[in-house]
Amino acid sequence: MFDMTEDHKSAEHPEVRFGRVGVLLVNLGTPSGTDYRSMRRYLSEFLSDRRVIEYPRVLWQPILQLVVLSKRPFSSGAAYRSIWMERSDESPLAF
Repeated sequence: MFDMTEDHKSAEHPEVRFGRVGVLLVNLGTPSGTDYRSMRRYLSEFLSDRRVIEYPRVLWQPILQLVVLSKRPFSSGAAYRSIWMERSDESPLAF
C-alpha cells in the first residue's frame, strides 16, 4: 500500500484526509482515427496538457516532440484499433 506521509508529498500538495476513498474517471479526449497522423495529433494534445504531465514545459516539449511522438503513435494506434468501432468508424471513448 502506498504511504502518503509527509516524506512523499510535494510542498504544494493539499492536506490528505484519510477515510473514504473515491475514484474519479475522466476522459480527456480520444483520437479521430487510428492512423499515424490522427494518433500523433491526439497524443500531442493529450500529453501537452499540464493536468496529464506535470513536468516543466521547456524540458518536456522537446522530449515529447522528438522522442515520444516519433514512436508512440504506432503502438497507441494499434491499441486503439483493438477497440475501434469499425461500423461507425469511431472510438467507443467518444461517448
